Amino acid sequence: MTIPEEIYHQVQHMPETLQAEVLDFVEYLEFKKIKPLNGEKEIDWSAFSLVNAMQGMEDEDTLYSIDDLKERFS
Repeated sequence: MTIPEEIYHQVQHMPETLQAEVLDFVEYLEFKKIKPLNGEKEIDWSAFSLVNAMQGMEDEDTLYSIDDLKERFS
């Protein structure tokens, strides 16, 4: 069995949340391969982390209104 086949076999039996983590890691490896790892290593990781942290947020319900952002003094 080839490595891609073994990865596929292992991942298809995982819960969807773990499959998403595997996908995030694969995307990180692709990102790292494309970007040269020089003095900007930390910046690259931060950009990648931010993109993945915000992934899917547009589908979430809004928890706060604009009124919640106003500062109030009593």
